Amino acid sequence: MSDEKGRIFREAWIAGVTKHYPGEPKPGYIAPWDETPDWERASAAAVYQQVHDFIHATEGSAAKLTREQKGRFVALCWIGQIFKHFDDPKPAYVADWDAMPEWQRETDADIFERIERDVTARTS
Repeated sequence: MSDEKGRIFREAWIAGVTKHYPGEPKPGYIAPWDETPDWERASAAAVYQQVHDFIHATEGSAAKLTREQKGRFVALCWIGQIFKHFDDPKPAYVADWDAMPEWQRETDADIFERIERDVTARTS
């Protein structure tokens, strides 16, 4: 199940990058699951689970969050994974919300909403 959750996260990321990235995204941004590094696959599954648990813990009331709040939650969870896997990450990898590019903020919000749809579908 963890692999499935990570794949859902990754698919949402790729869809968001494809939709929001200005110009041609870097190949690593849209690499398929099987070409994604192990740390990144583990991080995708972990963040999916964090969003899933948050939605459940709020008994679905997380749906009332603004799109920005949803994106911020994903971004913060991802930054936690970066710190977990890298001792001295590049500042851009752990940038706060306001320092993130618009395409990345939009993609993170899309990811939350994709997981939200998945959680809702599984509980209905």
